[in-house]
Amino acid sequence: MDDLKGFLRQAGQEFLNAAGEAAMGAAKDVVGSVINEIFIKKEADTKRVLPSIKNMRVLGEKSSNLGPYSEVQDYETILNSCIASGSLFEDPMFPAANESLMFSRRPDRHIEWLRPHEIAENPQFFVEGYSRFDVQQGELGDCWLLAATANLTQESNLFFRVIPPEQSFEENYAGIFHFRFWQYGKWVDVIIDDRLPTYNGELMYMHSTEKNEFWSALLEKAYAKLHGSYEALKGGSTCEAMEDFTGGVSEWYDLKEAPGNLFTILQKAADRNSMMGCSIEPDPNVLEAETPQGLIRGHAYSITKVCMIDIVTPNRQGKIPMIRMRNPWGNEAEWNGPWSDSSPEWRYIPEEQKAEIGLTFDRDGEFWMSFQDFLNHFDRVEICNLSPDSLTEDQQNSGKRKWEMSMYEGEWTPGVTAGGCRNFLDTFWHNPQYIITLVDPDEEDEEGHCTVIVALMQKNRRSKRNMGMECLTIGFAIYSLTDRELENRPQGLSFFRYKSSVGRSPHFINTREVCARFKLPPGHYLIVPSTFDPNEEGEFIIRVFSETQNNMEENDDHVGYGGQADTITPGFPTPKPLDPQKEGLRRLFDSIAGKDQEVDWMELKRILDHSMKDDLPKPVVFNRFSPNNAFETQAGGPGDDGAGACGLLSLICGPFLKGTPFEDQLGANDQSNKRLISDNPADAGGHGGPTAIVDETHGFSKDVCRSMVAMLDADKSGKLGFEEFEVLLAEIAKWKAIFKIYDVENTGRISGFQLREALNSAGYHLNNRVLNALGHRYGSRDGKIAFDDFIMCAVKIKTYIEIFKERDTEKNETATFTLEEWIERTIYS
Repeated sequence: MDDLKGFLRQAGQEFLNAAGEAAMGAAKDVVGSVINEIFIKKEADTKRVLPSIKNMRVLGEKSSNLGPYSEVQDYETILNSCIASGSLFEDPMFPAANESLMFSRRPDRHIEWLRPHEIAENPQFFVEGYSRFDVQQGELGDCWLLAATANLTQESNLFFRVIPPEQSFEENYAGIFHFRFWQYGKWVDVIIDDRLPTYNGELMYMHSTEKNEFWSALLEKAYAKLHGSYEALKGGSTCEAMEDFTGGVSEWYDLKEAPGNLFTILQKAADRNSMMGCSIEPDPNVLEAETPQGLIRGHAYSITKVCMIDIVTPNRQGKIPMIRMRNPWGNEAEWNGPWSDSSPEWRYIPEEQKAEIGLTFDRDGEFWMSFQDFLNHFDRVEICNLSPDSLTEDQQNSGKRKWEMSMYEGEWTPGVTAGGCRNFLDTFWHNPQYIITLVDPDEEDEEGHCTVIVALMQKNRRSKRNMGMECLTIGFAIYSLTDRELENRPQGLSFFRYKSSVGRSPHFINTREVCARFKLPPGHYLIVPSTFDPNEEGEFIIRVFSETQNNMEENDDHVGYGGQADTITPGFPTPKPLDPQKEGLRRLFDSIAGKDQEVDWMELKRILDHSMKDDLPKPVVFNRFSPNNAFETQAGGPGDDGAGACGLLSLICGPFLKGTPFEDQLGANDQSNKRLISDNPADAGGHGGPTAIVDETHGFSKDVCRSMVAMLDADKSGKLGFEEFEVLLAEIAKWKAIFKIYDVENTGRISGFQLREALNSAGYHLNNRVLNALGHRYGSRDGKIAFDDFIMCAVKIKTYIEIFKERDTEKNETATFTLEEWIERTIYS
């Protein structure tokens, strides 16, 4: 027995070497559990439908997830407060200062912020109503926003959803205004003061043709606040603004490769009140260069009408496809070719037809073109298909059609769910996956197919441009699914290795949204959104529009414990303690536990650290200037016994895995690379001095030990009896054995992409939301999961599942806790 005790003593030393990395995790774990809330509701459904205006969020509200704003501003509260105090509102969140104008440089002249009554006499919110002619461009390069704003004026219910009409400079005026924008599935109320940037007393940016009309200038300011500054609005797509005004989904077409039915698509879009815009590729050498035909390159135009027009000539009569568009400049810069203002072609159009289409020949930036000239002279057309809640009841009763829509939110987490495009096959399947089911074909489709528009949008990138954050390169792929394939959640590597896509985004591109239209037979389809490269972090929403109803769900695992993965891996039995070792463990336990025959976390740490009193783990050094900011490794120095940073050959894995297939894999010769052990900071990649950060913790951290005790401490005494202690060691043995299966290079770390499979091997089924939380909490900068962090993942998951199962008495995946009960259970764990 003395030999066994000596073995256990030596084994304990090796076990604690494995805790070197556990000490590094202590700082991560003290901020509380990330996954508490996840296990309260377990499989909370994240499917959302775009809310009506009744579900308004205010900028800064906790659940709005918008930009850097933390303060909640409520329009009515601020308005009433200003009226009561007789003061004019000054917005502290978007001050009248240079920081609200630009983030990359200082203005090149003095900008004065003035209120409308300081700019013009008798300022008005609206002057004789509103129209597309109220939208004039200033110095800011946001013609894309102006084109969308001009389109917005065409539909009153859309216009007043964005621009509440009750505002004025007379009744209840307090220098405060508000506007509403759609942002990533929610409508957000943005509040501003009415101080506007001017130079020499004139508005610098968007303005109206009427000097005393200010709705358009204030709208632009609110949109600038939403994104952080006016400069953040420079350069963009009309689609982006049209979506923010409507909650719709946008698609665009390259007119040089236009589908044969494009005019029909545009007509159907017009029938559904869709907003449309078009543009010409810019001249790389000249900003907004003018073509010989009077069109402006790199400029966004609004499409205001699409129709077939009756034409009668001396020799024939019929219909000609025509398009009306508008230059947001609102001046004489118009198309001068066929069907331009006062061109001879209009002689062949009947007068009643001219009246029906509202033909005018003012020099107002609006003009007509034939569809063929449109294809010849423009390069791109954009369509914003309106969401179902954009149509009024009267419009629906009058025969206007609406789209059916489904939407999900998701994220790409490096090392977990950011698998990159299909070029990276080994990680591609880790991306989020979604299933859509199409049942009924389009009513008028001769082939019995369904029209589907898939739109993938990345979140909150424009508002972070001041931090150097640009759009990721994103796209998606679509795969057909058989009934048998539907059973796999999620689809694994083998599915994508042998399956070809039936559709994909036209490009992987660094725009806010990627969208494409498909014609698909009824059936089940899998959509996989991704970034082009793996390990790029971002949030997104994915929306599916269809003419007939579609059903959409996330193709993900069901959160729970048990099932096929109760064993470590197929063919490997669960390790069980052997009686001789059990007697030795009992003696070791008795020597530490004392008279009460229980161990608390400190005594547990003594057991785990017992044999390390003469040779505790050396400091872990992190070098700021090493490649990728990674932890460096080196061989052990003199006196090193060669045990790996995660070598559990000892008190746990030795006794419990004897006689199993793991015995050889985890034998006494197991050696892993050690994190940097050096008393000389200069050893850290050749950099000395302040470049190295030293972690002085040794052995298992107190938080790891506390969590281990809490996992099995049923009576919450803070202590474990021998039986509980024995179970704990068995659990650690199993988790260590599983970890070693995936740690094929014996580095003491596994890829975050392996976390799902490793935890599945332990019997835990987790979905992407839980895995993302674990990745954020326990993952390293390079997407790796260290052994001690893996142990903490397993401890936390097991603990919270048990807490949940205790209250799920009906076995219906619902548990009820009072606030006190939930705090009591989770704060101890």
